[in-house]
Amino acid sequence: MKTVEEFLAHTIQLESEAALRFGQLADAMTTAGNKEVGRLFRRLADYSLLHLGDARARAGFRTLPEMKAGEYRWPDVESPEAAAIWAADPFIGIEQALQVALDAESAGLDFYAEVLASTDDPEIRVLAKEFVEEEAQHVAELKRWMQLHLSGQALPTEG
Repeated sequence: MKTVEEFLAHTIQLESEAALRFGQLADAMTTAGNKEVGRLFRRLADYSLLHLGDARARAGFRTLPEMKAGEYRWPDVESPEAAAIWAADPFIGIEQALQVALDAESAGLDFYAEVLASTDDPEIRVLAKEFVEEEAQHVAELKRWMQLHLSGQALPTEG
């Protein structure tokens, strides 16, 4: 990333796609009657919406580059936090759903960590560091949820 505006454009797109995908997965799970997984995906969609709001607020006074889908520089085909669409399978179990979510959040963490490691811009470093810290918390929370699930305990319904 060469400019803060480019970083924020990527962040807004990443968080938008993550919120959309997790929201789609939450709706699919709830419709299929898999309510526990639906709640998990809805919570992750809400986290992404919070990050999106933060990124948009930071971009409020800036002119961001208008980028087409193919102009974003993602490590893979989709933005890092776009959870695997196959997770819309109505028979997905909580363990698989947690793994899909962990993979998506870990990819987001890796993306922001790579930006942090590769930029010389002090303002990008500050922003990327904040997003690394937030994504690291999500990864840690998902790992905690996985441990709870594997030990037979219910996932927390709040925070």
